[in-house]
Amino acid sequence: MNHLKTIAFDADDTLWHTEQYFQLTQHHFKMLLADHAEPDHLSRRILEAEKRNIKHFGYGVKSFTLSMIETAIEVTDGRVPASVIQQIVDAGRDMMASPVELLPHVAETLETLADGYTIALITKGDLFDQERKLAQSGLGELFDLVEVVSEKTAETYRRIFDPLEGGVGAAMMVGNSLKSDVVPALEAGAWGVYVPHELTWELELAEEPEGAERYRRIEDLSGLSRVLDAGK
Repeated sequence: MNHLKTIAFDADDTLWHTEQYFQLTQHHFKMLLADHAEPDHLSRRILEAEKRNIKHFGYGVKSFTLSMIETAIEVTDGRVPASVIQQIVDAGRDMMASPVELLPHVAETLETLADGYTIALITKGDLFDQERKLAQSGLGELFDLVEVVSEKTAETYRRIFDPLEGGVGAAMMVGNSLKSDVVPALEAGAWGVYVPHELTWELELAEEPEGAERYRRIEDLSGLSRVLDAGK
């Protein structure tokens, strides 16, 4: 870690809250369809629709909204009222206007590290929505590089980190998703730091890479400086 040059951060539920808005909207959706299916059944059907739709529509609010509409049509055998479809669209629009609430220790951590490292933001999701959240966060000027990608794979991290000073071996990825932020970064040869969030989308769950030499876990971003100091 003495040769670390680049520290990259995930955005949603690493820098600011996001999953809570998806869960609140899904709860509202279940209430709208309560006469047609049980809540647990609707949860499974939405998740199935999301899995199918990611490869077509990517990640983010728009894809989630389309998955809810598709689920509503399916569970009602096509009889879902237009008024319910409109409420689902309105709920998606509200999500795209949700406030940006930073997680603890985010701003001070980025400000502390910005003078000593190349600071990057690497996130999935809708480009328009991620640009909006970054602008509203007030953090934009702290990043030297911003990448909104369709998937986070080992190849993604190599592509982003290799042109930077020290390459992928001198880079670290910090995020709340083991599946997207940590495991593929480790596979690429970077460091991976896991910052668990209390709410995690089911499709982002994975086992911790126990024993991986370049893996670290912290409880919030205040712990990142201690990890860096310990590695010097």
